[in-house]
Amino acid sequence: MDIKIVVFPGTNREKDMADAFERLTDKRPEFVWHKDTDIGSTDLIVMPGGFAHGDYLRCGAMAANSPIMKSVIEKANNGTPVFGVCNGFQTMIESRLLPGGLLKNAHLKFVCKQVTLRYDGEGKCLAGMDKGTEISVPVAHGDGNYFIDADGLKALNDNGQIAFRYIDNPNGSIDDIAGITDKTGRILGMMPHPENATAPHQMTRDGNKLLEGILNSLQ
Repeated sequence: MDIKIVVFPGTNREKDMADAFERLTDKRPEFVWHKDTDIGSTDLIVMPGGFAHGDYLRCGAMAANSPIMKSVIEKANNGTPVFGVCNGFQTMIESRLLPGGLLKNAHLKFVCKQVTLRYDGEGKCLAGMDKGTEISVPVAHGDGNYFIDADGLKALNDNGQIAFRYIDNPNGSIDDIAGITDKTGRILGMMPHPENATAPHQMTRDGNKLLEGILNSLQ
């Protein structure tokens, strides 16, 4: 299993993500720097969390214009699965790999706590995870309030693109959306951090269910 993790200046969860996938695959993912121009052959591209370029513009906006993103988008358009978390999700939104936008949290405060998610997806990107499965994972963001217009929300529902919903919405996201996919189901982005719910010292290991689902879908 070949996994590439894209790293931008300000990324801070790349090692957490690599540790989580290494525990499941016995192989260390490879880090790819944002100034590289070719991500190379890979089974999965991962966009981890953090504060790319300090979030000094819109979150993920500068990262979306990094040299590596042309290769990421080309790979995604040709069928390579992409998984993004938090700032990675923001970058995917800014790159138009996924629809919608991410606004300031409705309460205008940074939120860092454990949340419960319900899997509402169609199994395209998470093989083996039953619809309705609930998992407990952490969130840590200030700009995680997912928004999309009425037509876009209808399309997400009609196409089965809403992967995860919050049980107790921490940021005001429309329709309690915590994570979405593209129409093919191969591109998944979400605000919560499943990689930080995978090890014995963490509050839960529920994140392994999600990551294992991604890995199972690649087989």
